[in-house]
Amino acid sequence: MKKQVTIKDIAEKLGFSVSTVSRALKDHPDISVKTREAVKELAKLLGYQPNRIALNLKNSRTYTIGLLVPETQHYFFSTIINGIEEVAYENNYNVMVFQSNEKYMREVLNIQALLSNRVDGVLVSFAKETHDFSHFQQIIDNEIPMVFFDRINKNLHADTVSVDDYHGALQAVNCLIEKGCRRIAIYSAPQHLLLGQNRLNGYKVALEKHGIPFNKDLVYSCDTYQDAIKISRSIFKKKDFPDGLFTVNDMTALGAMKAARKLGISIPGDLKVIGFENSLSASICDPELTTVDQFGFEMGKRAAKLLLKRIEQDSFDFTPEHHLIKTQLIERGTC
Repeated sequence: MKKQVTIKDIAEKLGFSVSTVSRALKDHPDISVKTREAVKELAKLLGYQPNRIALNLKNSRTYTIGLLVPETQHYFFSTIINGIEEVAYENNYNVMVFQSNEKYMREVLNIQALLSNRVDGVLVSFAKETHDFSHFQQIIDNEIPMVFFDRINKNLHADTVSVDDYHGALQAVNCLIEKGCRRIAIYSAPQHLLLGQNRLNGYKVALEKHGIPFNKDLVYSCDTYQDAIKISRSIFKKKDFPDGLFTVNDMTALGAMKAARKLGISIPGDLKVIGFENSLSASICDPELTTVDQFGFEMGKRAAKLLLKRIEQDSFDFTPEHHLIKTQLIERGTC
């Protein structure tokens, strides 16, 4: 089946932005006659046809926004949903929630469903399996506003809202070092995720600032409760097991703590632990978990307000904004 030509295809061939091509095809007065003619000539040559879904969406509103998250059970994402719902309710919008369960193909199907349901805008935190973002480009080609949150992609024409992962990690590892830790492990998120890269960089810089050599053998790809239990069983049996542990989220920290307790390792005596999230579980475990608060509710509100601003401005000619939310270290019993 022949691939349908999109505005993005025309933009790439001419070296223009997607918004410039879109306005040229509509004879927008801000676009020069020469540019309009070049765009239309190439569009005709490539056999470009306007997307009817996009035209329908442009002419009418459903007052519904689509929300795509990796999962709804995770405390962090549930707080984000609460923040989004609050802003949507205050502005008379409905929220249609989809979860990918961290699966790429399910995410692609979710995006198709959002298009079919003619949502006015889309809020996205993409799946861990996602490396190809062409399904999100479909949203953009349809001129539907989109905001990435938490897991973000700055290479698309979309706004983003994320937490300051770098400084959050820096705070956490600095704390472990100040408490006397010298052999600090990190249970990290996948490195194709920007948040995973930023937290690992924060970890490395904190070590460097205190003159502690970086040891790649102390970096583990681990971001779930069950994986943390499995990995920690072998790590904590070693004679030179870590005296400090920084994890990508609270549930991963709790998994590591469970494995440590079963091996008779004292927390915080033998091992100090810091998570990242500030979930309810962090304050009810024993000892209570030191963690980095990433303010999920605020992230949800910020993302929703940004999306509604784009919807209300009724124009796809904008420069994407990238919002960063500051973190806060919450010190408790595990340090």
